[in-house]
Amino acid sequence: MTASPTEPSGPRGFCRDCLADQNVTARRCSACGSPRLVRHHALPQLTLAHIDCDAFYATVEKRDNPELADRPVIIGGGKRGVVSAACYIARTFGVRSAMPMFKALELCPSAAVVRPDMAKYVRVGREVRHAMQALTPLVEPLSIDEAFLDLSGTERVHGMIPAKVLARFASQIEREVGITVSVGLSVNKFLAKIASDLDKPRGFATLDQDDARAMLADRPVGFIYGVGPATAERLSQKGFRRIADLQKADEIDLMRQFGGEGRRLWRLARGIDDRDVVPDRGAKTISNETTFNDDIRDFATLEKILWRLSEKVSSRLKSGELAGTTVTLKLKTADFRQRTRSQSIHAPTQLAAKIFSISREMLARETDGTVFRLIGTGVSALKPGSEAGDTDMIDRRSAHAERAMDDLRKKFGDAAVIRGIAYDGPEKVRE
Repeated sequence: MTASPTEPSGPRGFCRDCLADQNVTARRCSACGSPRLVRHHALPQLTLAHIDCDAFYATVEKRDNPELADRPVIIGGGKRGVVSAACYIARTFGVRSAMPMFKALELCPSAAVVRPDMAKYVRVGREVRHAMQALTPLVEPLSIDEAFLDLSGTERVHGMIPAKVLARFASQIEREVGITVSVGLSVNKFLAKIASDLDKPRGFATLDQDDARAMLADRPVGFIYGVGPATAERLSQKGFRRIADLQKADEIDLMRQFGGEGRRLWRLARGIDDRDVVPDRGAKTISNETTFNDDIRDFATLEKILWRLSEKVSSRLKSGELAGTTVTLKLKTADFRQRTRSQSIHAPTQLAAKIFSISREMLARETDGTVFRLIGTGVSALKPGSEAGDTDMIDRRSAHAERAMDDLRKKFGDAAVIRGIAYDGPEKVRE
């Protein structure tokens, strides 16, 4: 039987576990009995997805340490640091990313605190990214653990509609990588991003433009990406407090009051978003920073910490097969004033020694008796790692020495080789 021109062809419901087509009124899969069913009246036409790894850092740590499986886990460290990530159990206690650690531990004193291992997270993130790129070349990374995918035109390649391809992908990641993801499937990026947050963790939510207007209406205007507190206050002063207020407004009137931003808000309030998935978008900066347990003004102490951070940045660059041509030093004073200093270099580098040498020069100029609570370093203007240049004899020797140390660490662990400047007895900072 041929579908009528007004009805989409293909299944409107299927099982996420076995992919069998289902009646839209079914409560469980008729083939395997699973309750994890996907339903939408326009399912075959939904081709744009947002995939987000669930509580990524914490989930990776639970994967690698089964003793943490049923415990609240906070990624971070130090009383004066902040929460990098929290598992869903910890979130039930009110713990959130960027929350001060002392506050998080007040809310959840039973939590296991794990220091972040960015090199490991980058490796796992790359596994997930490669699996995404096997589905479609149109993958736009947003961060280490999330991306947009456009699966338009891939049904013939995969032999199934994009929704089923994504459900199979989610099962594959859970089985092969050992973490879970949530999928938002829609007709554009804005709605796909919203959908991926609707059913976490291990979620799979669908949303189209017909659904969007009613679903968005009661949300505050700050729900729209790019609308921060200042913009929300400006909108509120003009009578726009909920998205429904924007939906009722005239487009020209909004443009008259807010310029180009007014048109953007008018469109997004109606679920309209014509941005394309841009596959060449990637990380713009690789960096690492640490907040001290106690303020530091001594150059020698700061220098040793800076070396460890430079090694971490170098490791992430090498793992990501990247190199950069701008080195940035970040400092935060005891009174929370931030200093950022940058220096460009002639050839891209991924060497810890090079990153440290340039950062150290900038640090020396800033160490004037000021007391600091945070230090960080990073590399930007990223290029493929193959473009890294050992431009002089010192660089070539550093590269040779670092590669030898990298090989030893891969074989015997990170503690197998420690540069003299890096050793300072027991760890005294939160990284």
